This record gives sequence, structure tokens and C-alpha cells, in this order.
Amino acid sequence: MNFYTVVLRKNSGYWVALCLENGIVGQGNSQEDAIKKLKEAIESFEIVYESESNIYKSTVSIDELHEFLAVEEKEQDSEQFVRC
Repeated sequence: MNFYTVVLRKNSGYWVALCLENGIVGQGNSQEDAIKKLKEAIESFEIVYESESNIYKSTVSIDELHEFLAVEEKEQDSEQFVRC
């Protein structure tokens, strides 16, 4: 069994799960749903990765993680601006 590091955040009413080891994302209405979809996406990716020779696999960089987490902050800022 493989173990992965996952970051969860809520964005526009949906939960988004990001796998730090491969950059794959899952989205759902709940945290559990997002993680379930992420697991399915990782399993599908692994099948393709093992069968194809030209598939790129890379971990998420600190800059990419910061961008992923900052998206919610930007949306909250813009929502607050619209309400004023």
C-alpha cells in the first residue's frame, strides 16, 4: 500500500484534495468525497504511468503548494470586496 501526503481546502463550496507526491487533484462536496476521488485519480494515473514511457511524474513544489493554498485567500478577498 502506498501512502501519500494530501492537502485539503475548501474552494467555492467544494473540497479540493491535492496529492503532494504527484500533483494529482480530487474534488468533491465533502472532504471524504474529495479524498475518494483523489484515490481514484491516483489509481488511474498509476496504471497509465506504468504502461506508458513518456508520462511525467513530479512532486508539488513549495511555490505550487503556496499557489494552491493562496487561491482561497484571493477568492475570499474578492468576495469581501464585492460585498462592500
